[in-house]
Amino acid sequence: MTADREKVTRLLKTARGQMDGIIKMTEENRYCIDISNQILACQAILSKVNKEILNAHLSNCVLNSLGEGGKEKLEEIAKILDKLL
Repeated sequence: MTADREKVTRLLKTARGQMDGIIKMTEENRYCIDISNQILACQAILSKVNKEILNAHLSNCVLNSLGEGGKEKLEEIAKILDKLL
């Protein structure tokens, strides 16, 4: 993986902490909307991590297999992925 390993690891640890909090909230029978908001926050972090990893894959693994000629097309795909994720 050529993504920013420190950034990815930090974000994943944050998501893990949020998941632990969500489990605790569920066990404590907390207000459903509060739990849902925490789930959405966790999903947003995981989406951000996924973008980081996919962008790294495109700009390294895929680009290396295509050669330099495919760089512009890969940048277009990366922009679309940013919008989707």
